[in-house]
Amino acid sequence: MNALTLKVAVNLVNEALAAGRRISAAPLTVAVLDNGGYLLALQREDGASLVRPDVAQGKAWGAIALGKDSRLLAQDAQQRPWFYAALNELGRGTAVPAPGGVLIRNAAGVVIGAIGISGDTSDIDEQCAISAIEAVGLQGEVAVSA
Repeated sequence: MNALTLKVAVNLVNEALAAGRRISAAPLTVAVLDNGGYLLALQREDGASLVRPDVAQGKAWGAIALGKDSRLLAQDAQQRPWFYAALNELGRGTAVPAPGGVLIRNAAGVVIGAIGISGDTSDIDEQCAISAIEAVGLQGEVAVSA
């Protein structure tokens, strides 16, 4: 697969929501973006707060924009807050440097999109994202910096 399709994006959303229900996560919102940062699919569970769609998209968009999972963006933002302030001014103003935004890679390791989840703790959001990516047969490993 060289491009993320709508069908796969919808399956990713469904798998992420199912992962959240299996662990009794708080109501989640899931956004899937293609590798150009464009929204393919978005769902907000009943009870999820008003801002969750923006946060989920921001986690995914930040990952796509900078080419690394949002866990690494969070770590980087602590060291360079001025850079993230500038990024949000130059970009769409939506990069959210918090775990829960995971790059989606095909079998060859090429980034074909990103999934962003918001609703529970950032760690739970990230766990549901990785579960969804693996469930559809793609790669979504989160790198941990040293």
